[in-house]
Amino acid sequence: MIVEETALPGVLLIQPKRFGDQRGFFSESWNKRTFAKHGIEAEFVQDNHSLSATKGTVRGLHFQAPPHAQAKLVRCGHGRIFDVAVDIRKGSSTYGNWFGVELSFDNGRQLFVPEGFLHGFMTLEENSEIIYKCTDFYAPECDGAVRWDSCGIEWPLSIADPVLSEKDAVAPALADFKTPFSI
Repeated sequence: MIVEETALPGVLLIQPKRFGDQRGFFSESWNKRTFAKHGIEAEFVQDNHSLSATKGTVRGLHFQAPPHAQAKLVRCGHGRIFDVAVDIRKGSSTYGNWFGVELSFDNGRQLFVPEGFLHGFMTLEENSEIIYKCTDFYAPECDGAVRWDSCGIEWPLSIADPVLSEKDAVAPALADFKTPFSI
């Protein structure tokens, strides 16, 4: 497994090994012991699986506030996505900065997004599936969002016009957002 640090502290790009033969491949996407050796001490309690039928679907930018803040381990089970994390920790030297990367079935990459970061993605192909592990259960009273186009993210908009949920379309801009996270 290759674990790369990004410009955002704690946001990690992970490349699990794939063992292939004429039948296909095998890959270990999560192993508590292996991840701990790389400094990822996450206790995952929930797995989520999302399908976006339309290319250009944007989901996010989402977070879950304390006391039910979530770290996530995100991968793409089918298709391709542009996956993004944005630092929203008050007092952080990288507050408002973002990191984006293509995750796909073909490249097998994963992104670890710690607590205190927004998370979102844009689908680059139709019928893209996203699978992610979370460190806390979904708590609707702690659910929040920031508008997808308010953080200076260089979205791959040449792919398609963005398709948004009503919740994401009316989310507040980062400039108007009061973060529940601090360092």
